[in-house]
Amino acid sequence: MTEQKEKEKFSQRTGRFFKEIRLEMKKVIWPTRQQLTNNTLIVFAACASLGVVVWVADAVLGIAFRAVFGQ
Repeated sequence: MTEQKEKEKFSQRTGRFFKEIRLEMKKVIWPTRQQLTNNTLIVFAACASLGVVVWVADAVLGIAFRAVFGQ
């Protein structure tokens, strides 16, 4: 009898969990297609900019190390 109560409690908890998920998903403010496109382009531009900065720093430090250590 206790196993049946535990199963009911588990099924009730599981049902409540998924119901709460559905309610929370309704509260989410989803971005429009334009906002999503703009944000994606901003992320790509930031990644490209950071890549260029790292590449330039690597090149400058490589030249400096070669000058110091004479390779």
